[in-house]
Formats: sequence, structure tokens, C-alpha cells
Amino acid sequence: MSSVKVAVRVRPFNSREIARDATCIIQMKDNTTAITNPKAQGKEQPKSFNYDYSYWSTTPDDDHFASQKRVYDDLGKEMLDHAFAGYNVCIFAYGQTGAGKSYTMMGKEEAQQRGIIPLLCQELFDRTNSNQDDTMKYSVEVSYMEIYCERVRDLLNPKNNKNLRVREHPLLGPYVEDLSKLAVTSFSDIQDLMDEGNKARTVASTNMNETSSRSHAVFTIVFTQKRHDKTTNLESEKVSKVSLVDLAGSERADSTGAKGVRLKEGANINKSLTTLGKVISALAEVSSKRKKKSDFIPYRDSVLTWLLRENLGGNSKTAMIAALSPADINYDETLSTLRYADRAKNIVCKAIVNEDPNAKLIRELKEEVNRLKELLKAEGIILANQAASAQNNKSKQEAENICKNQQDQLSPDIQPYQNTAPQQEDALERLKESEKLIAELNLTWEEKLKKTDSIRQEREEMLAEMGVAMREDGLTLGVFSPKKTPHLVNLNEDPLMSECLLYYIKDGLTRVGQSNTNVLQDVQLSGTCIQAEHCMFENKDGVVKLLPFDGSMCYVNGKNISEAYTLKTGNRVILGKYHVFRFNNPEQARQERGRSPQAETPGDTVDWGFAQNELLEKQGIDIKEEMERRLLAMETQYKKEKEEADLLLEQQRLEYEHKIQTLQRQVEEQSLLSGNTTPGDLSGEEDEDALESKLMTILFLAIVFWYIYSFSMFFISCLFIISCYYVAFTESNR
Repeated sequence: MSSVKVAVRVRPFNSREIARDATCIIQMKDNTTAITNPKAQGKEQPKSFNYDYSYWSTTPDDDHFASQKRVYDDLGKEMLDHAFAGYNVCIFAYGQTGAGKSYTMMGKEEAQQRGIIPLLCQELFDRTNSNQDDTMKYSVEVSYMEIYCERVRDLLNPKNNKNLRVREHPLLGPYVEDLSKLAVTSFSDIQDLMDEGNKARTVASTNMNETSSRSHAVFTIVFTQKRHDKTTNLESEKVSKVSLVDLAGSERADSTGAKGVRLKEGANINKSLTTLGKVISALAEVSSKRKKKSDFIPYRDSVLTWLLRENLGGNSKTAMIAALSPADINYDETLSTLRYADRAKNIVCKAIVNEDPNAKLIRELKEEVNRLKELLKAEGIILANQAASAQNNKSKQEAENICKNQQDQLSPDIQPYQNTAPQQEDALERLKESEKLIAELNLTWEEKLKKTDSIRQEREEMLAEMGVAMREDGLTLGVFSPKKTPHLVNLNEDPLMSECLLYYIKDGLTRVGQSNTNVLQDVQLSGTCIQAEHCMFENKDGVVKLLPFDGSMCYVNGKNISEAYTLKTGNRVILGKYHVFRFNNPEQARQERGRSPQAETPGDTVDWGFAQNELLEKQGIDIKEEMERRLLAMETQYKKEKEEADLLLEQQRLEYEHKIQTLQRQVEEQSLLSGNTTPGDLSGEEDEDALESKLMTILFLAIVFWYIYSFSMFFISCLFIISCYYVAFTESNR
């Protein structure tokens, strides 16, 4: 029995922390790591933790600086020694997002910055290639998967684009069904597979990390050692399973700025990591005898913990690397990581040497097959070999009657009746699983190499159908610049996704459109603004022309193209709304360099943002002219309506004045006729007062009507101008 090896590693300050003037709160001395609470202001003592290793990787000039090589020498070499001894091995990295987990595990392409996984794989093949013992043979198989939102994806086989099922076998334990296991013979093979898997892995940008891993990645190496004993003429095997795990970072939504899909991803990441924390705590309590072994441990609450069950407290030599941030702004996350690692070091694993497991496994699987066949026989399901024996012992007609009552064949040896009970179906399914596993275990090394080569060819064919560039020797090594052929390079809003796809413009016509068309499209794109047959590129004598179809959205350097357009190297091509490319013509570029003219390509960095700004700028000129034209028409219409309204108001004013004059004459006539005042004339005075009140009412109503009418015309004019501006703005965003 051995406990889990735990190491902590603190990374340098990143640009975000430097911009916020963050201070260091981590102190390390030997194997002790201490953290200071920045809010305590010296009132609290630093919290100290003891681990197997404490790596200070903050300042490269420090004498105690821990490089990638030192981390590997302490942890990787020890785990590789265990693998050669026949033990299962697991190394996993844990920490908040942006803490340096992927850098520690995978590193970078530079030789001095390679991580644990490539260094371990390289030394593995260095040791096997330097072997001088003729009786010892080695074989290596690898698999690479990611757990994204609690779903398992195969990163090495392009045909396994669906979610894989996680199953549990009574002998093998949890395993991923149909996960490709590829045979490799050199470090270059394994490096190519790692590159392919890393390209297919799900990453995204957050506020805390521009290349944040949004999934857990598990790189598994099955290392087999065969020794031939010349004395007894027998072979013995040791099979070691090396699991190298790069966990996604724990995160807080307010720190990462996660929204939408990123927020959902973060929730699933935190769920699996929380389950992992519960499992580690439960195992630590079991190891310290504070909890009974029979108590429940929630392995099945997450796909990650279910697959790592054997590595956590089971048959494995396990090491954990906790990645830390030195900044005070990440105090809560860093303290949580340290406590997480402190619990993990209490886990005790019971690793055993895996001596000759294949022979034992095959024997146990065959025993299980025989037991299941007996069970099926007892349930009334006839086996094919029993039908054959019945044909020999009984009449031929009886054997035909047996076969006539059987359904479609579920297995090479099993044919059930129509009425099959649920228990029988379960037994049939388990029997089918066992036979599949036996077939995989009985594959020879040559057959495994052949299977690996076939998967590689399938990957190449699928990439070729997608239009992704490949070298002439057939090896896909990412995007590279061809020396002669014109091509398109994709530009993406995410810098990590830019220049990851390359499409050749072949001699003749290269068709661009959707995949569900009658005519096969050479470059297949998707999107609402991509037509079934969108456009064509004509390559004739090294001159490439863009030929758009009617109604298709095609832009070159921000200008809308509706007819044939000759492309020049460096042109920005936008198809639809979202597909942005840069056109490169190597031959044309060499000719222009020879003539030394000013190229059309701008001096600024040509990326997705530049192409979009260019498009808006070129569209903005047309929109401005259209807005000026519409504003002029609106002003003309406004003046015309204002003149009509003024004329109408003048007519109404004259009518009201005429009515007022008429009323005044009536009042004067009545006053003249009245003469002297008599008691009966009081009614005349009242009539005069009534006329004056009516006159004032009419004047008041006229003034109110004038103001209401003027305000209404002004309000209607404002609404009309605002609506015109809105129409122009929406058209500019199309």
C-alpha cells in the first residue's frame, strides 16, 4: 500500500494580475507551502501545509525556481519506474482555471518547456529502444478522450464523433465502450496523436485564461512487456496502464465572466470537480479509519470519478499536482486548492503488479461466457452449436424446425426465440460484451498496427472531404503554407481558431456551398447566409477569380462582389456573414516581391477584427450617402407639409376673424337699438355678456387649436426622422 503523492506548483504572475497590481501571498520553504490572507492585514498567521513536493515556479531568476524538467524528474520518472515494474500509474493536475495545469501536463512545443506527458512518453521509448535483452519485447497502445459536459468524446478517431458510453465490467471495471486504442511504435507517432487530440479538444477564452480548457482530458498509455523464458519456453506478461489526466479548472462565474455556453460549461466542470472532492474526502476518511469501508463513496455521481475509480484508492500508483496562482486576488481559489491537495495526500492506494493479466482475463472471460451460455440454455434459448449437434443426433427436419423458430442473430453463437424475457436480454447483452472484449484481447500486434493505420487513413479521408489541407506524404500536421498552390486561410474571432483551416484553390473550378446539394461542393460551409451553391473560384494559369452566384453574399476587402473578381494575394474574402478568409497566392507573392510594388495588403495585422472593421467601413460610406439622400427627401417633404399646414391655418384664422367681426357688429347694433336703459334692457346686457363670453371662448379654442396642431406636426416630423434613421441603421448591420 502507498499513499497518493501530492505536489503543489505556483506559477508566475499573468498579465491580468500584473495589470491589477496583485501581490504574492504564497511562501514556500522545502516541502512546506504557506498562504497569507490579504484581508487580514497581518492579524492572522499564514496557513501552512506540508506536501511531498513544493515547486516555486514564479520567478525564473530565483535559485529555487522549479523548471519543467525538475517536476518531471521528481514525479514523472518515479511513475515511469512503477510502470516498468508492472504497476498501474496515474498523474492528474488540479487547480483553478488559468493556474497552469495544462502547461505542467502538456507544456509547449519548445524542448525546454515540454510537460510531463511528452517527457514521459519520450523516455518510455528511449528505454525500450535501448533494451539489449532479446527475451524482452515491448508494445505501446494509446487512447485519448475528453469529458465535456459529462459526455465522453474520442479525440483520436474522427468517426467516433458521437458521445461514447461508459460501462462497467465485472472483471475490467469501468471502461469506455468503442474508445479507439491505437498502437504506436515511436515517440513521433505518439506526438502526432497528441497533437491531433489537442486540436480536437474543447477550449475557449475567459477573463482569467485566453486558452481555458473546457473539458477534462485523459491520455492513457497501455504498456505491455513480454518476456520469453528460454528454459521453460513460456512467456510472461506485465501490462501497465498509465493514465495522465489534465483536469479542467475550477472557476467562479464572477471572476471568469462566463455567460451562456461558457457558464453552462463551468457549471458542469464544477459539478465533476465537486464530486471528485467528495470522493477524495471519503477515501481520506476511510484511510484514516474515521469511516467504514462499507460506507458509500459517490464514484458514480460523475463520469470523471467513475472512470478514475481504480486510480483513486484502488490498484494504482497515483500522483497529484496542484497548480496555484500567487496573486492575492485569487486567495479564495488558491486556499481551496491547497485544502483539496491536503485531503488527497491521505488517500491510500493498494497497487499490485499486473502479472500476466491477459491470459487470466481471457480464462475468466471464457468461464463467464460458458456460464452465460448455460444460463441461456436454462432459459430456453438455443445455441447454434447445439442446433448443429441436434442435426447429427436427430433428424435433419428437427434441426430445421429449431432454426426456423429463431430470430435474427445477435451473436455469432446465439439465436433467441421471439419471446425473450428482460433477464435473457440482459444476459445476451453481457455475453455480447464479453465476446467483443475477448476479440479485442486476442488481436495480434500486427493486427493492432493495421487497425491504427486504417484509422489514420480514415482521418485523412475525412479531413480531405472537409477541405482541410494535408501534406503530400499524407501526414496531417496542422495548417502549413503551400509553396505553389493558391489557398484560403480561415480567420476567426477567437485567435486560437484562426489559421486552423486551409482550403486549396485547385486548377479549374473550386465550388463553395453547402454539403446537402446535388453537386458535390469542394469547400463545404454552413450557415443561414450560405447558399446551396454559393460561389466558385476559377484558377487558370495561376490567376484566381471569384465567381459569385446570384443572390450570394460575397465580399472582397469589404466590397460587395456581384460579378467575376480577380483576387490578389492578401485579399480578405467574406462569404455569407460569418466565414472570413485571407487569400494567399504564393506564386503571385513571389512575383510581387521581385517587382517590389506596393501590395494591396495593408500594413496592419490582417485578422478577423481587421476584416470586419474593413467591411463596416466600406459599407458605412454607402450607408452615409443613402442617409443623406433620405434626409434631403424628408426635409423637402417636411417643408411641403409645413407650407400646406400654414396655408390651412391662415384660412382658419381668417374665418375666425370674420366670425368675430360679425359678432361685434351684432353687439353694436343691439346697443344702438336699445337707446336708454330700461328695466327691460337688463336682458340685453345679459345677451351682450353672453356674446362676449362666446367670443372669448372662440378665441381661446382657436389659440389652443393652433398650439395643438403645431405640436402634432412637430411630433410627427420627429417620429418620421427617427424611423428613417432606424431603417438606415438596420440596413447597415445586414
